[in-house]
Amino acid sequence: MSGGLFLVLEGPEGAGKSTLARALVKRMRALGLDPVAVREPGGTGPAEHARAALLDPASEMEPQTELLFFTAARAHLVQSVVRPALEGGRIVLSDRHVLSTLAYQGAGGGLDEAQIRQVNAVATQGLEPDITLVLDVSPATGRSRQLREGKAADRIEAHDDAFHDRVAAAYRRAAGPGIHHIDASGSPDEVLDQAWRVLHQERPDTFPAGRR
Repeated sequence: MSGGLFLVLEGPEGAGKSTLARALVKRMRALGLDPVAVREPGGTGPAEHARAALLDPASEMEPQTELLFFTAARAHLVQSVVRPALEGGRIVLSDRHVLSTLAYQGAGGGLDEAQIRQVNAVATQGLEPDITLVLDVSPATGRSRQLREGKAADRIEAHDDAFHDRVAAAYRRAAGPGIHHIDASGSPDEVLDQAWRVLHQERPDTFPAGRR
């Protein structure tokens, strides 16, 4: 596959992005593909340090500070990992990208969308996902999943219900080239099947139909 493929998973807390990412990587590898899986923030030494600070419940940050931390981590990841992999013709599967910043720091935190896009344009040097899968789930469902898993809330997950309602609504509104919505309220297998159908629709030569 020439030119690589930049695939991004997006969605609110508890949507199942990490579960879907693992399943997609497993299925791709079964096909002989060699995807590069990354997460945001994270994926490089400096970006992981930023992640720790952003998610630490003891950290105190305003949305403007969060924006700069997230985009600095994103810039380093894109420069160090994502672009080299894409230039090598590989699939890059990212758990979150710019749409997360628009949803969380924008809709959730009240920052101006144009400002967010401007800062991220610098961070990514204009790199856009080829395909974005948005996992839509209600905040209540997401919270119940996290409670069942016994997951302790990080600093961002600990925001109030109104914040998470705004984030989820922003994801439901997301539209544009390459953006596809998936009903993430079902089982992991059902979500995986929906995601694979989208990938087959977009790149049938790379992602054959019906492959388990």
